[in-house]
Amino acid sequence: MKRRALIALSILLLAAAPVAAGSLPPPQSFVLANGITVLLHTDNELPLVSFRLLLPGAGTASEKADGLADLSAAMLLKGTATRSAAGVAEELDRLGVTLRCTAQDEYAEMSGGSLSENFPSLLALAADCLTAPAFAAEEFTKEKQRRIDAIRQVQDEPSQALRQYFRKVYFAGHPLGSLKGGSEPSLQALGVEDARAFFRRHWLPAASAKPVLAVCGKIDAPGLKRLLASTLGRWSGPAGEEEAVAAAIPPLPAVKGRTCVLIDKPDATQAYFMLGVPGLPFGDPDSPEAEVMNTLFGGRFTSWLNSELRIKRGLTYGARSVLQSWRPGGVFTVSSYTQNDKIGEMLAITFELLAKARQEGFSAVEVESARHYILGQFPPSLESLASKTRAYSEMFFYGKGFDYYDLLLSRVERADAAGVRRAAALLPAEDYVLVVVGRADDIRKQLEPFGPFRERKIRSGEF
Repeated sequence: MKRRALIALSILLLAAAPVAAGSLPPPQSFVLANGITVLLHTDNELPLVSFRLLLPGAGTASEKADGLADLSAAMLLKGTATRSAAGVAEELDRLGVTLRCTAQDEYAEMSGGSLSENFPSLLALAADCLTAPAFAAEEFTKEKQRRIDAIRQVQDEPSQALRQYFRKVYFAGHPLGSLKGGSEPSLQALGVEDARAFFRRHWLPAASAKPVLAVCGKIDAPGLKRLLASTLGRWSGPAGEEEAVAAAIPPLPAVKGRTCVLIDKPDATQAYFMLGVPGLPFGDPDSPEAEVMNTLFGGRFTSWLNSELRIKRGLTYGARSVLQSWRPGGVFTVSSYTQNDKIGEMLAITFELLAKARQEGFSAVEVESARHYILGQFPPSLESLASKTRAYSEMFFYGKGFDYYDLLLSRVERADAAGVRRAAALLPAEDYVLVVVGRADDIRKQLEPFGPFRERKIRSGEF
């Protein structure tokens, strides 16, 4: 047991160790007979290998009920035709490897890493989980209950619950409104057959779905091809199943006027808000300037938002803005929290800062500072093998060249105050979505200038 623990610890430490920093090297590429495109970057610096298999159309945007896609993905590690759930966990422990399956918004993924000497065994286990998942009713019930318990805990923590409520309000009726973790009612209504059916329909290596496998580390192309021939290369869809087609996510909803919701949490001593407007799709030409703008407004500790709300006024311990992008569009959000009696003041300051950024923009000195910040923060994001597999697979998924990051950073380096000011047109004015979680009796009156608000009570397990 001690030896296994040491091996696992070594994997974690080495996987986090840096490889060559900088741009993304062009990978070797080949396509398996079952339609999976393989992207390989050989790196012999450390005796490690990481992989990431990405399946478009198997994410939360394709599910019929909140939580189904990620629950289905989790079941792949809960036993196979030849191993129990405990047997899978024991094999992972014995090898000292990592393996995970999860659903994101636009796709599902399986990823893992190991010492290079154990990579053949890791791929064999991954293939077993993909080709012969058990979907045992007992394991499904346990996993579902674990998630329901987690949802109840999230609702006790307003900062976490806020993100779920905001997504439901902003994306109402849109596929991106699905919640990865689900809600208690949605999970209670699901049976193991729903998970099995979702897997059979969406977890297929059909060429039309354009699945991609990125592999990085100490392995060459001939060696990888031999391994895949007996593992993931043998993966095919169940007989009689339709070929998987990754349905396009529809355009994101337009934001017209004010959509404001107050979630009443009677025991809350603090109020939490999230404000959102449309952003940019992944890879939009204006993304570099938008990244600089976001960095200055709320994307770093010394941003306008955090400096004013936290450092100068002491209203909060944290305030931030975020740009999130998908294929069909994006969202720009601003969020923070404060004492119940200060939420009106906080929102007023936030809207004042947004108006100032839209109307005046940022100085050349500020823009230069943000450029240096982004350029300095980026290289570590591609240092680990796991981060490289993510980058390769996502560039393939989004249809971008592997020089995408080089081009993005060169644009960031050339961003000027005029371009960043144009990007500030994204910032909220009169059309926005605003969700606040707090004690309604204490904050209702303060919110009136920013509404009108619809009011909802927190219900156990629901969002």
